[in-house]
Amino acid sequence: MYTVAALYKFTRFADPEALRTPLLELAQSEGVKGTVLLAEEGINGTFAGPRAGIDRVLAHIRTLPGCSDLEWKESAASDMPFLRLKIRIKREIVTMRQPNVDPTGSVGTYVQPSDWNALIGRDDVAVIDTRNDYEVGIGTFEGAIDPNTDSFGEFPEWWKANKHRYEGKKIAMFCTGGIRCEKATNYLIGQGSKDVFHLKGGILKYLEDVAEDQSLWQGECFVFDQRVSVGHGLVEGSYDLCHACRRPVSDADKTHANYEPGVSCHHCIDQFTDSDRTRFRERHKQIHLARGRGEVHIGDG
Repeated sequence: MYTVAALYKFTRFADPEALRTPLLELAQSEGVKGTVLLAEEGINGTFAGPRAGIDRVLAHIRTLPGCSDLEWKESAASDMPFLRLKIRIKREIVTMRQPNVDPTGSVGTYVQPSDWNALIGRDDVAVIDTRNDYEVGIGTFEGAIDPNTDSFGEFPEWWKANKHRYEGKKIAMFCTGGIRCEKATNYLIGQGSKDVFHLKGGILKYLEDVAEDQSLWQGECFVFDQRVSVGHGLVEGSYDLCHACRRPVSDADKTHANYEPGVSCHHCIDQFTDSDRTRFRERHKQIHLARGRGEVHIGDG
């Protein structure tokens, strides 16, 4: 079994580039793979590896400026859920494109998973899922509002166009691990909203802490690694990934006439040309040939 750690921390890094190489070299030496984003506003990442390696990488991250109180969420995977290690320097650790948003200044009221059901069951609360439409499509909380956004950067425009619908309501927001809600709640506060709440630790913490027979979660939770989705108790889910459009596909989706492994699914059949699909077929072929040799193809994952 591999340990999977998901974390983020909004803090000020004067020189993110200087932090990259030491973290990269340590993770490589410990057999840790995954994706970590570094920016002037902080760190965001999910990575996996042996227990001892994960512990050493987490200990190193806690030595970074402002990260001594770092929190993270852990789950397990039977197979390594990442194919490589990527540590990237970005402008934002979660892209919203709102220069005035600053989660280190103010955020909404955190709600523990044990208290979440009572909050979202109230008539005076509007519950908003801040994730992308394909994530919402495989699971969300009962009665949650889906903004139908393709990316988190679209959320501010959606709110401006729809906020009148929720006047007089308390706003409760949630996302996979909590990071998007840090920015979304700060944004709403800047727009004049007063009663703003968000799920502490996100869906992952809720699925870990709340018993299935008491849960208001419906479906599975999309995760950005080779597991594709997880369910209650953070057990590995039932979805696979369409490697053309990166959307989750169920067993039922695979029976659709437009599904071709590695090439297309019913979500993206109209998004690519015949030339694109020819390239995808060749990539899919080369990936399987590489796997047969015990190697990782650059297009895999």
